[in-house]
Amino acid sequence: MNNTILIVDDIEINREILSLLFDEGYQIIEAEDGFQAIEKIKEEKENLSAILLDIIMPNMDGFGVLEYMNKEKLMSKIPVILITGDTSMELKKKGYDLGVSDIIEKPFDKQIVQKRVNNLVELYFHKNNLEQLVEEQTIEIREKNDKINQMNYRLIDTLGTMVEFRDLESGGHIMRVRELTTVLLKYVQKYYKEYGITNEIADIIAYASSMHDIGKIAIPDNILLKPGKLTKDEFEVMKTHTVKGCEILNRVSIADDSLYMSYCYQIIRSHHEKFDGTGYPDGLEKDKIPIAAQIVSIADVYDALISDRVYKKAYSKQEAYDMILSGKCGGFNPKLVECFKLAKEEFEQTAERIS
Repeated sequence: MNNTILIVDDIEINREILSLLFDEGYQIIEAEDGFQAIEKIKEEKENLSAILLDIIMPNMDGFGVLEYMNKEKLMSKIPVILITGDTSMELKKKGYDLGVSDIIEKPFDKQIVQKRVNNLVELYFHKNNLEQLVEEQTIEIREKNDKINQMNYRLIDTLGTMVEFRDLESGGHIMRVRELTTVLLKYVQKYYKEYGITNEIADIIAYASSMHDIGKIAIPDNILLKPGKLTKDEFEVMKTHTVKGCEILNRVSIADDSLYMSYCYQIIRSHHEKFDGTGYPDGLEKDKIPIAAQIVSIADVYDALISDRVYKKAYSKQEAYDMILSGKCGGFNPKLVECFKLAKEEFEQTAERIS
């Protein structure tokens, strides 16, 4: 416990009387006016248990000291007790407005002063210890959350990369979808704040996008790698990669982080839903489709169009842009299409950089 009391009074006898009250258990330091008090506070602020402060003093009065302590945010750390002969309500109100812990009127009873000051010293000791403990725990929690996030990122990367071993075209696709999703998110955050996408959520969505095709691990080779158009029945099997991906996700614990799990699930299941309700697996429409899945869907479709596949040659970036705008790839959220328009150049640069 800090064990220093600062007594501030311009009358020496007053300082002596107060010093005698607290000379056992405390180290006493003194100041004759506000300027001296501030210097003592600067020197001893880490050791101060309390300040006994007179108001009426030459050079700088007690209110000047209080204003300094408020400016330096010290009032919540060190209890200040005004000891004054002025009993006016105006003074009391001003003192309490400036954050003093107690006001003791002169002449005072020595035992009462001792008790009130000791009680405040003990109260502030426990209060400051509690605040320090909370701060330490907050830092510890933040550090643990950072570690969990890093674990999540690595696990998501690993699961997403597993698709490469089943679908030879998916490796670069996964990387590009993540980067394109990041680009699109930037415009959604800027122009459509109603979606409530914070920087933290944007990071989660971008990384979770790597999981969008994880269900392809469960699709047979003869369908996944077929060098041509799928039959109707084959396409029905291919469509199951959305629900199969969710089944895989449910068997994996992403560092017990429900927020990551939620966004991964939304993206895996719904990234093939269409704004007009013609998508799969649930036929969702409009805002019933999770916004994270809608954003990833545009990035996914754009990259699929500009990439060579076993069943088609790549379209040019301009052709892909026009096809998405014209609705040839199914309906998209008009707000996200506007963001896609604004992001056209960045999409092209990103795709080129990771090609």
